[in-house]
This record gives sequence, C-alpha cells and structure tokens, in this order.
Amino acid sequence: MAKLKTAYFCQNCGSQYPQWTGQCKNCLEWNTLVEEIVEKTSSKTPPFSKSKQNVINIIEVEAVEEPRIKTPSDELNRVLGGGIVLGSVTLIGGEPGIGKSTLLLQLALKMKKKIFYVSGEESASQIKMRADRLADVKNPNCFLYTETSLEKILHEAKKLEPDFVIIDSIQTLQSQLIESSPGTVSQIRECSNEIIKYAKENNVPVFLVGHITKDGQIAGPKVLEHMVDVVLNFDGDRNHLFRLLRANKNRFGSTAEIGIYEMVSQGLKEIKNPSEILITKKFEELSGNSVAVTLEGNRPMLLEIQALVSTAVYGTPQRSCTGFDSKRLNMLLAVLEKRAGFQLGAKDVFLNITGGIKTDDPALDLAVVASILSSNEDIAISEHFCFAGEIGLSGEIRPIAQVEQRITEAEKLGYEKIFVSNLNKIPKRKFGIKIEEVSKVEDFHERLFS
Repeated sequence: MAKLKTAYFCQNCGSQYPQWTGQCKNCLEWNTLVEEIVEKTSSKTPPFSKSKQNVINIIEVEAVEEPRIKTPSDELNRVLGGGIVLGSVTLIGGEPGIGKSTLLLQLALKMKKKIFYVSGEESASQIKMRADRLADVKNPNCFLYTETSLEKILHEAKKLEPDFVIIDSIQTLQSQLIESSPGTVSQIRECSNEIIKYAKENNVPVFLVGHITKDGQIAGPKVLEHMVDVVLNFDGDRNHLFRLLRANKNRFGSTAEIGIYEMVSQGLKEIKNPSEILITKKFEELSGNSVAVTLEGNRPMLLEIQALVSTAVYGTPQRSCTGFDSKRLNMLLAVLEKRAGFQLGAKDVFLNITGGIKTDDPALDLAVVASILSSNEDIAISEHFCFAGEIGLSGEIRPIAQVEQRITEAEKLGYEKIFVSNLNKIPKRKFGIKIEEVSKVEDFHERLFS
C-alpha cells in the first residue's frame, strides 16, 4: 500500500509547504497552515501535448467578437459588459444572506434556457419553496441537483447538456481524487480546475457562488480568483434594502459598472434610477442635509449626506461615520479648522450616507463639508442645491472626473444649482441648471449661505 503524501497549505493564499511553519512566507499571515492529504504524484515526467500550436504574430490574429447570452436582468448585463460570454466561468461572492443564491435562482427561473442548478447547501424542497416566492414565471427547463460530489455533478452535466450551469457553492464540493475535507485549499483548487475545464470544452457558461471570510475576501486560495474569468462582489448593508453588484475582475468588459438591486419580499428588484429612491422627499428644510452627485463606475447617482454637529458632552469629541471613510472625515474637519477658521475641535461630528450605500468617491467632499457647515450654523441648505467637488489639504476645491455626466444627472432630476470647482473643464453648452464655480472653502461658505 502506497504511503499517503501530505503537505501544508496556507488557508489564506493557497501556498504549499512540505512542513509546518508559523508564518506563511507568501502572504505573511500567522497560523494559517493546515495539513492536507494530497494525491500521490508520479515520478515520471509527463509528456508534452501532441497537439501542435504554431507561433503567430499578433497582427495576424483575427479579432472575433465573443457571443453573449442576454439575461433577464439589465443590471447584471451592465456589470458583465453586455451579457454572459459562452464558456466563461463567473465567481460571485458576498456575505451570508446578502442575496447571492436569490439572484442566481431568479436568473435560472426567468432565463429561457436549459439550466442546471446544483446546490450543495439546500435540499430540492427548500429551493422549490424559495422559487415559488421569487417568480411568477417558471422555467420548465430548470433542473435541480443536490449533490456535493464533483464527479457526479460533471457526469450529470455532460448527460443533461445544459445551456447554463449554476453551482452553489464551490466550498461545498468534494473531489474523490483529493482526500481532504470540503472547503480546503486542495479541494477548492481541484474542483475549480475541473469545472473550468468542463466549461471551456463544452462552451457552457458557469456561475460559482463563493463564501467570504470575516475580512470580506472570498474564502479559499487566491488562485481561484485568478482562474475564473469574472469575479463579482455582491454587497450592501443587510439592515437596508439596497444591494450593489460590482465586478472586481472581468476579462470580457469593464470593471467600472455597478448594478443596484432592492431586496423585497418577492426577491431582488432592479433599480433603474437609484437617485430618485435614495433622495428623501423633504417636507421641511432641516440643517445638516445636502445632496452629493457621485459616480459609481460610469453611472452618475445622487446621494443624500446627513451631518450632525453638536457640543461634545464628554471630554473627547466623537467622530462617527456611516458609509464614509472616517479618516477622510477627520482630514476635512482639519481643513475646515486650519484653512477656514471654523472651531470644530471641541464638537461631536456624526456623518451618515442614507440608504446604506458605501462609496469612496472623492467628489463627496464638497457635500460633506456643506452638511457639516449647515449643521454647525443651524442653517438649512436649499433642497434645490447639489454638490460635486474634491477638497485638498490647502482648502482648495479640486476638479473631478466626468463632471458633465454629473451635471446632466442633476439637471435631469430637477435641481436648480450645482456647486463644482472652478478648475473643471465644463463644456460650453447651455445647461438647464445653474453651475456655481468655487475655488476655496472660505469662498464656498460665503456663496452657500449668501
């Protein structure tokens, strides 16, 4: 009987070591090496492939447009770059309960294709109960298979010959060639290799659901994200209704687009115009509220910024943010105090972006400062004003990218005035909204409350 061969794998990056060490030399994480049984390797050198590939000049290569499958979800099509490419493998990750399985099940029920839905986490009856709640339209060619054995799944897939495969999730699959537990680095790498090989050979697109770790990374070896064609991240605050679908990697399109969904009792609903939903319709003007024109990828969107500035009750002033970078808030407060002379060092400052949206667009700076100044002086900002500008450390208001798209979006939603930097190159055409150009924070404060 052959002796079992073992090795130590890093559960963070997938690096392999012959013996245990306290720290992984690749990702520098501590205590992440776990012993796993690996398959016995042959001492013989594998022969070269018999298929001949000739060296070709890149100029002689013919560019072929990849055929795509249009999905019923326009938001998903936008993120994928126009649809699902045949033979592609897409990995979608997100927190538990965020809606990954719901999104893919809705897709399976509404697509007019032969779907092979594999679940290693739920029974067929559980999936059926959720399907009855999600969609009125049922796909008669949607086939369920509750199995975790990779060999059985591939056997059924080749026998069924589906147009589209969904596997929920990759961490539950187990190959007989690897004698380690499901979810380990060896199992995920082996199962992913076989699934990608099946997808490319049969020209069938595959969607994989991936679990994430506590720090938000997709569980398993990092090589998994390198192997697949598309990596999607489904995120959002579970206490709010909105979900954002982003592409962290896309071999067939841009990674700048996002898709926005709303979680309702019937599943995930697409949001065509998020600005109208994220902006509160105020019945009375209150201090501390402003509207920022942000850009998520190539998609302009209006967000409501709320700030509350009050005298510090305790010794140390508090700085609290929801949806905004707390370090950037501290920087903006320092600029207001140093460059503009506002005494905020002894006051509590609370900041909130409504709707549970998280963004790092620097163009939010101007709206954040407007909200802080409004709350500090208890003067309401007109609900017909909006803001788009980055603030530098010397108090100057810096230009931002794609300002014309932001102005057009604000104009479309009926705003009367938008504050931007005077350094922006604004097209010389007539807009239906007044453009207020400002250069410094002091100048901005005077024009805002004049």
